[in-house]
Amino acid sequence: MPIEFTQTGDFKKTEKFLKALSDADLFKRLEQFGSVGVAALSSATPRESGATAASWGYKVTNSGSRWTIVFTNSHIVGGAPLAILLQYGHGTGTGGYVQGRDYINPAIAPVFDKIADEAWKAVISA
Repeated sequence: MPIEFTQTGDFKKTEKFLKALSDADLFKRLEQFGSVGVAALSSATPRESGATAASWGYKVTNSGSRWTIVFTNSHIVGGAPLAILLQYGHGTGTGGYVQGRDYINPAIAPVFDKIADEAWKAVISA
């Protein structure tokens, strides 16, 4: 036996909801969140010379309906990104190992939480 669906009425509420989401300034705020994230990462970065802390940046991109914010660090030493070596640890030239220190995740988590909170507020107020 075939399955049948019947719909009555219209989709005005759904269309209004989706229109409100597409008009939201939330995604424009990603630029502001990028600056906040860079400040958080910079202040949390272990300092010896300060070069790694000063090398944080971000890029916001849009691909159709998908928005992305990427945090970068341009401080490269010996061909390796120092921010990653500090985060995960690395071997030394003399056979030793320097233990990594998780400083990126705790620094950036509150920024991601704020983005999620604002996204949720935009959804429930639409």
